[in-house]
Amino acid sequence: MNRPARYPSETPIFLATLLVVGGVLVVTTGLTVCVIPVILAVLVMFSYQANQDHHRTLMRQAIRVPVDHPTGENETLDKLGEMVRECRYTLGCEPVEMFIAPSQQVNAYTFGLDSPKVIVLYEPMLQIMDADELKFVIGHEMGHIVFGHTWLNTLLGGMAGMPSSLGAAIIFTFAFRWWNRACEYSADRAGRAACGSTLKSISALAQLAVGDINTAEGLKRALAVIEREDDSLENVLGEVLSDHPMIAKRIKALQDYQR
Repeated sequence: MNRPARYPSETPIFLATLLVVGGVLVVTTGLTVCVIPVILAVLVMFSYQANQDHHRTLMRQAIRVPVDHPTGENETLDKLGEMVRECRYTLGCEPVEMFIAPSQQVNAYTFGLDSPKVIVLYEPMLQIMDADELKFVIGHEMGHIVFGHTWLNTLLGGMAGMPSSLGAAIIFTFAFRWWNRACEYSADRAGRAACGSTLKSISALAQLAVGDINTAEGLKRALAVIEREDDSLENVLGEVLSDHPMIAKRIKALQDYQR
């Protein structure tokens, strides 16, 4: 097992987020500390049902990857299943399910309250990424699981989604997404550990930003574009409302982590 260290700022930001969200709820809704756990329990039940519904939709519309053992029916899916097993072993991750979903996007996500959690890859990733880049993406999503982001996102997201004033809703959004961005740095470290290469981690992130990169020169040009992201005031302001940091910052964080 080679589970990486959590991004240093993540825990302090998480505690600050809890204080902000909980404090605003008490002040703006008049809830007592005793009532909040009851509301959280209700939110968890609704979230669990939503997760189950989403899982059933995936079973109907997506392709399930054989993560426990190869079936011999589809070489690509069997190789993906092997990658999942390798990443699980490297990161010490709990059992997961994985699906390939039809989409035009280059993206991936994980969800779930109970075990096994679910990892979803969008289909175009299989065409543009090599095995190590896919391992980075799978490891990144497993990072959200091993660091506890997956279920915590459900709880905090539920709290932030409670009816409240406009001002409180804005505070919830900023606090919650501030923590989300810190989580991405931790998950990137897990992706780096899973694929074993900083260069492949960077090329995977670059393809998430700009699409297919099939040559070293193409990667160089893409990184030049990405490095200019934080020169734009629009991008800097947009990041504050985003649940992901700019790709340029994620790449720099990975490079600094390896020094």
